[in-house]
Amino acid sequence: MRCHHCGDQVPEGARFCPWCGARISNGTGPVRRRVVITGVGAVTPLGLSAEETWQRVLRGESGVRRIERFDPSELPVQIAAEVRGFTLGDWVDPKTARQMAMFSQYALEAGGQALRDAGLNSNDLDPARAAVVIGTGGGGMATILETQELAQRRGLMRISPHFMTTFPHNMPAYHLAQAFRFLGPSLTVSTACATGAQAIGEAAEMIRSGAADVALAGGTEYCVFPLFIASFAVQRAASTWNDRPEAASRPFDAQRHGFVVGEGAGIVVLEALDHALARGARIYAELLGYASSNDGFHPIAPDPEGSGAARAIRAALADAGVTPEAVDYINAHAASTPLGDRAETVAIKAVFGEHAYRIPISSTKSMIGHLMGAAGAVESIMTILSIRDGMVHPTRNYEFPDPECDLDYVPEGARRHRVRVALKNSFGLGGQNCCLVFAAWEDEQRAERQGG
Repeated sequence: MRCHHCGDQVPEGARFCPWCGARISNGTGPVRRRVVITGVGAVTPLGLSAEETWQRVLRGESGVRRIERFDPSELPVQIAAEVRGFTLGDWVDPKTARQMAMFSQYALEAGGQALRDAGLNSNDLDPARAAVVIGTGGGGMATILETQELAQRRGLMRISPHFMTTFPHNMPAYHLAQAFRFLGPSLTVSTACATGAQAIGEAAEMIRSGAADVALAGGTEYCVFPLFIASFAVQRAASTWNDRPEAASRPFDAQRHGFVVGEGAGIVVLEALDHALARGARIYAELLGYASSNDGFHPIAPDPEGSGAARAIRAALADAGVTPEAVDYINAHAASTPLGDRAETVAIKAVFGEHAYRIPISSTKSMIGHLMGAAGAVESIMTILSIRDGMVHPTRNYEFPDPECDLDYVPEGARRHRVRVALKNSFGLGGQNCCLVFAAWEDEQRAERQGG
């Protein structure tokens, strides 16, 4: 067999091409390229960078506060996890920045950070083979509402001529491509709360298939504004612990009663392994597996048996070529809803059996709220940094055990734990499920060459 990527002969039974590092599916099938993460960037309620967010998450801090952006007094939900103190870096000129909606600005800042972290510059890549895959749930909904209000006050012909290039979901992808000359495959993902993780998975597929060498991928959301908060308040889906905002997001806890709206962006740099090695890149982790599914059950509520989530987990593990027993850590979706947290626990038990009780499981949302379309991306970054540092962050506010949620949710604080293989779950409205499998990167091709 010859590697479809580099063309060299692949030894019978090899898991990876010994020359370029491309993965061979199941040891016998077609060769596909290995994908690694070389850069991370984030804008969150706990920090304006991935590293700041990670350090504060390890300390168990909360980014949930009473809403400051507008007066929430008339709403039953008066708390959220807002991004505070944000300023866009010098990735674009000030005039262009003024013409961008905030969800695009968050994405551009996180993307710029990720590229800087990866040490990538124009000399390191072929622009036509550099992909952009960015997702969002609500897009520029806030801009639409602001423009509608302006039109009602001043007339339709007084709206901004840039309106049509601010609110569409695909504008963050455009701004990243334009600013950093990523001119290859481009895709915008919108799968509700699974969006950020699914964007990373789809970008990995582009690299695996040979369509791209490098990708910027992740999710972004700007959503702390009255209509968005009210929409979940009338559903009674969001927490109303207005007097205890830091305790409001309490995944898996018996007193959980709703999620907390959050916002921000998370972007990663994905590279083909051979591309990363050729430029001497620092590698955070490898993306081994990706899969998605749909519950087909209800537009809001999850399947109580967790069957759709379990299908996605099993498929991601199969895609990664690892057994359930190999998983050392799960970064859960865990939004702090009564039905959702129970269904996720059921799904984990269905896939992992008794091993489920031995896996540390934590919820980033317990500290930064639910970042909607950005959630899966930011939480993937937290998972990747868990692998880097050998630490798993706690699940904040887990105080009262729920007999139906009886796994190890790391309630005591950050825990030192070697993470070789990690699962990231992201489940969204409409039954959208996405799972990613990350692993510590090890130069297995070198071991094969040396007979190790």
